[in-house]
Amino acid sequence: MGTNGIQQTKKNFFTKLPAKYAAWIMPLLLSGLMSATLSLVNLLMNVGLIDGFATKWLSTWLFSWLIAYPVVLMFLPVVRRLTSFIVEMPPH
Repeated sequence: MGTNGIQQTKKNFFTKLPAKYAAWIMPLLLSGLMSATLSLVNLLMNVGLIDGFATKWLSTWLFSWLIAYPVVLMFLPVVRRLTSFIVEMPPH
């Protein structure tokens, strides 16, 4: 409830995708964040803060993400299976 006693609704900026897309979106976001972080650190370690660093990093990151997303999708079933050997998984 708002201060004037009227219930306020939260507006979304976009329409959410159905839950069935979570299996594609979560690896997309994870691979994007991981490849961004690793390409940033790797580029900093190898060339330092050079002129045009942001542009070079962006192109390096996008290329890395192009590779990382399919790799994550390929390895995800293997990682789930390995996890089930280590962790007691609840039945589906």
